[in-house]
Amino acid sequence: MKITTWNCAGALRKKFHLLRDLDSDIYIIQECENPSQSNDFDYKNWAKNHLWIGDSIHKGLGIFANIEIKLERLNWTNTFKDNSVKYFLPCKINNSFQLLGVWTHRNNSPNFGYIGQFWKYLQTNLENFEEIIIGGDFNSNVIWDQWDRWWNHSDVVKTLEEKGIKSLYHEFFNERQGDEKNPTFYHRKNLNKPYHIDYIFGSFFFHENLIKVEILDQKIWIHHSDHIPVSAIFQF
Repeated sequence: MKITTWNCAGALRKKFHLLRDLDSDIYIIQECENPSQSNDFDYKNWAKNHLWIGDSIHKGLGIFANIEIKLERLNWTNTFKDNSVKYFLPCKINNSFQLLGVWTHRNNSPNFGYIGQFWKYLQTNLENFEEIIIGGDFNSNVIWDQWDRWWNHSDVVKTLEEKGIKSLYHEFFNERQGDEKNPTFYHRKNLNKPYHIDYIFGSFFFHENLIKVEILDQKIWIHHSDHIPVSAIFQF
């Protein structure tokens, strides 16, 4: 099985043909429009098997799967102490494992933007995590940790690791958080401003069955988005 995450930077209806060449079984796509309300027939046809959330039909978070894969949305809470967090899309794959799509957002929060949103999400949903893949655009890296925050990137990674969930990229390439040699994002498409902010995390089962982690060629994908697709391939 191959799972790919990509922030498409909008207008997926004009870009989904690029994903066909990747031949992934499941795509976690950020900043995509809602296929159910799209007027583009080809896009709707490609997205026959999908889940989607968003505040605008033009830009949200989607999970797209091959037609033979069963997607079942999970009813996990998107609130923390009466405040909504976004964007997180949990589902069950083939009645087998959990998949959590992520696109962290500032969400107009003065203190808990981006990775803070995910930290809040974990406070109410971590107990639900079983055999799980978590993938998406986290807009975060340990290099931006602030010493007086208890919900830094490092704290979130530690919380996941205590649950047996680790970054597939870091385990596969034997790199530390913050020392990534392969960027996933180029600010304003500037190749001189590289960062690693897109991740696929997995519980032990996925590490045990991991074949490969790929970050695709930035020289090709930079023309379509400031983010580069990240893929994980498993043998099961």
